Formats: sequence, structure tokens, C-alpha cells
Amino acid sequence: MATPNPVLYPQGPARRRRWPWLALAVLGGLLAWFWQPLNGYAHAGAAYGARVACSCRFVGGRSLDDCRKDFEPGMELVLLSEDAAAKSVTARFPMLAAHTATYVDGEGCRLEPWRD
Repeated sequence: MATPNPVLYPQGPARRRRWPWLALAVLGGLLAWFWQPLNGYAHAGAAYGARVACSCRFVGGRSLDDCRKDFEPGMELVLLSEDAAAKSVTARFPMLAAHTATYVDGEGCRLEPWRD
């Protein structure tokens, strides 16, 4: 019985070093495959979060923490911040999207134009 060629069939530490690179390549491929829908959901979620939180905060007069109760299920990753002087709320989906809604007297909350 012949012994396997060590170059074609590595054993021990050389074999273990390949797994992190393989996992990273698979993760990168999945991210590239799902990038467009993921990015679209992030932008839509951030815009929705900004608009709902702005209305809740400046029309309803509730606190920003209390406004999170109005979010749909699955929006736990959306982060909110408030600019009280500008009467605006910014919602961020980490590392992917951020949108701002500003309160205008007589009109309510208005989203700022989207920029890609």
C-alpha cells in the first residue's frame, strides 16, 4: 500500500490552516450573493425607522425609547438618535444605511432625500 502524497493530502497543522480561509471565502461569497437584497432591506428599514420615530417623538411627544415600541418585529438592529435643535431623528442600520426624518411645522415628519 502506497503512502499518500503529502502535497496533495496534507496532514496535521497544514490541513487545519485551510479551514479559516475556506470559511472566509464561503462567507464572502454569501455576502456578495445577498448584498443587493440586504442593502435594500437596510435602507428601507432605516428610512421607516426614522419616519416612525420622528412622528412618535415630535408629533406624539413621546420619548425616543418609548418610540421603539412602534417598530415592526425584526427591527431590533435599527439604532435611533435625536437632534432636538433640528427636530430630527436619524435611524441607522449598522454599517449599511442611515436615514434622517425632520419635523416641519404644519407638515409633520419628512424624510430627507436618499443618497446612495
